[in-house]
Amino acid sequence: MMLGHQIAHRNVVSKYYHFKPEDLEMAIEDFTTILEKNNYHPTGDMFFSILSDPTAEEMVVEIFLPIEEDSLKVEIKEKMLFRSYFTITPMVMTRVTEDFNEQSQVKYWELVDYLNRNELEQRTPVFVEYKKTHSGKIYVEMSVGV
Repeated sequence: MMLGHQIAHRNVVSKYYHFKPEDLEMAIEDFTTILEKNNYHPTGDMFFSILSDPTAEEMVVEIFLPIEEDSLKVEIKEKMLFRSYFTITPMVMTRVTEDFNEQSQVKYWELVDYLNRNELEQRTPVFVEYKKTHSGKIYVEMSVGV
């Protein structure tokens, strides 16, 4: 666990999704398709917040992506949001480096246990950030604001 982590980005687009956990990839594809169709250019890694109980049959998430542009103009029906600046600090963070589906559940409960043992108050939903090492290996950071 790492205490003192933060998420900070400029020009962040987001959208809420409701889906079954196995459909996460479809939600991400929908999100990126909308941005590509409207000629927006990512400047950072995609991340999302889990707004529902992570063990529920249906997930509610907000997917985020920093973009190069300093405003957003898409059809109202897309229900996308824009923030010129997005920051959460301080956070507690842990990493998932393999077996993402299985280990994400394990790491989630480790985060909860860490908060409880250290008497920290959870102030945000859990955030999940997809990242890549310099050598191209994908990993995930799971964090929560305290």
